[in-house]
Order: sequence, then structure tokens, then C-alpha cells
Amino acid sequence: MTKPKSLTPALLRKAEAHLGRCDRVMAKLIHTHGPCTLNRHSFDLFHTLVVSIISQQLSAKASDTIERRVAECIPYPFNAGDMICVAPGRLRAAGLSSRKVVYIQGLAAWVNDGRRSYEDLASKADDEVVATLMGIPGIGRWTAEMFLIFGLRRPDVLALGDAGLQRAARMLYPRADSNGKALEKVSERWKPFRSVASWYLWRHIDGGA
Repeated sequence: MTKPKSLTPALLRKAEAHLGRCDRVMAKLIHTHGPCTLNRHSFDLFHTLVVSIISQQLSAKASDTIERRVAECIPYPFNAGDMICVAPGRLRAAGLSSRKVVYIQGLAAWVNDGRRSYEDLASKADDEVVATLMGIPGIGRWTAEMFLIFGLRRPDVLALGDAGLQRAARMLYPRADSNGKALEKVSERWKPFRSVASWYLWRHIDGGA
């Protein structure tokens, strides 16, 4: 079985070249925001999942604020052992909902018990990773897709349910938005680097456009 690809510096440069050739909008975004940095930080897999759960149904600004507050409760990057030990009330005081506290500490217990090795996910195909993670309470498709992009750095993931991506696509590709499916339509040309294209759409939104 061929090991799934992950984004290396060389593959990122190849992705930027491809996106710049096939899409004028992407070419402008690449010029504006510079090289993609999806591979810049290296966090363990538990941390990546926790950050994704924190981010569920929140703006980037709100999730960043809560993430910083949680980091005042336990060491950063987050690990399962520390997360199990922190009092739930402290996590709620940091801004997490009661449900997210249950999900995150349940995930920590799941990891700490060693019921499954997260490292094994790196050898699985994207759809297998999604199916595995969606079996964990609190992890839906969006969270699993964020894990693929930011945790495993897979090059061709598109989270169609992401509100930021949908908004950016409507803004940047108005002619493709006749039936509300701009993202789905224009993303076909981005393959096999839809993760990188998504990063540029998020940068566009985060830039206050």
C-alpha cells in the first residue's frame, strides 16, 4: 500500500504553481499572501484535534481567544495527560461550552488509555481517517477534515461545510454562485491541491476582505 502524501515544502511550491496556472483568482491570492505555510508548525495529533473541536461553529477570532485561555490552564501544545487532569470548571471558564469540555476530555481519555494509536492514522487514506475519527464523540466531518489538513497535512482536502470557505468562494467567484454552489464548482480545477487552495481562501477571509 502506497503511503498517503503529506505537504512538504517542495509539494507546496508545486501546488502554488498549479493553482496559479489554472485559476486567475488563486494567482492573485498567492501574489497577495505569499507562500503557503501549512507545513510550518508541527503539533501532535491530539493537539490538532482539540484545536479543531474548540473551533467548531466559531469565528477564527473567537476560537483563537478560547485556545489562548485554555493554554493558560494547561501547557501548550495540549496533550492528553494534562487535559484529563484539568478541572472541567476551569475549561468552561476559559470559554468552552460544557459539551465541548466533555468531548475534549473524553478524547483525552480515549488517547490516554491507548485504545488506538493516533500515529496509525498517518498510513490511512483520507476517507478511512474521516470514518475513524467520526466514530469518536464530538468529532464530525468538518473536524475530521481539519485534522486531515492541519494534522496530517494532506494536500487534497476540501471541507465543503466550512462557512469561511463558502463565504470566500461567493465573494471571489460570483459568476459561479448562481445556485449557491460556487465552492463546489470552482474547486474542481484546484485538484489535487484543494487543501492549499483552502488555505488561501481562509487567508483572504482572515485578511478582512
